[in-house]
Amino acid sequence: MSVLANHRFTKMNGLGNEIVVVDLRREKGMIGEAEARAVAQPAGAPYDQLMALHAPRINGTAAFVRIYNNDGSEAGACGNGMRCIASLVFKETGEDDATFETKAGLLNCWKAPGGLITVDMGKPRFAWNEIPLAEEFRDTRAIELQIGPIDNPILHSPSVVNMGNPHAVFWVDDVNAYDLSKIGPLLENHPIFPERANISVAHVASRTRIVARTWERGAGLTKACGSAACAVVVAAARLKRTERNVTITLPGGDLQIEWRDTDDHVLMTGPVALEFEGQFAPALFAGA
Repeated sequence: MSVLANHRFTKMNGLGNEIVVVDLRREKGMIGEAEARAVAQPAGAPYDQLMALHAPRINGTAAFVRIYNNDGSEAGACGNGMRCIASLVFKETGEDDATFETKAGLLNCWKAPGGLITVDMGKPRFAWNEIPLAEEFRDTRAIELQIGPIDNPILHSPSVVNMGNPHAVFWVDDVNAYDLSKIGPLLENHPIFPERANISVAHVASRTRIVARTWERGAGLTKACGSAACAVVVAAARLKRTERNVTITLPGGDLQIEWRDTDDHVLMTGPVALEFEGQFAPALFAGA
């Protein structure tokens, strides 16, 4: 029987980024791809990311976290999801900070003023083989990639960065002028991205404000993607288009992103919301 059968879950969101949290710290089983896809079905608890907390493997951490996209694939990082699980752990422990282990490394989280939560997303990576790309580009601030006619491309020359996940950022004048539901899947699965990629369109409104939309690898269109927000701000700062502390406006609301110059860590601050709690029916996993 699935480890999730009859198991409790918590439905949350971070700026509309739909998150389901499952606490498996007292369980030995792991979630498989088919089980993760089953949870995302209408009869389950549809989500953008499923955050599974497992017993800590490293002293001083609150949990080992596995992150699933709604297609069953695993993600390395999910900033909005990390804020959600941090808020639950803070409520459980009464503490103001916690460290979690993820595929992207150790992520520190702490309470910020106004009921917000900050996640230290770590250092961005810029080398072509760290993103990764299928071929070498010395300067990843803008790579040779376009979609549409050669003489009049729809999008071209994205900045690429790894922010726990691979990201490509296209700079545009109007983020709503592009149908990401059509363009996103093509670019996500472009051969240049051997591990696929998150695709963002971004507009620099000022030195301290960016507007962006994202097609999320393995999840599709979301109201907010935390790692993409970080990637966009870092990419803009690398191009000297903005400062290193920026408010980024996503369809779901605003995040504050700071690319700290003392250690190059990226800090993301934003809200979380609790929607409801529930329990998975065993029948949901019959086909898994």
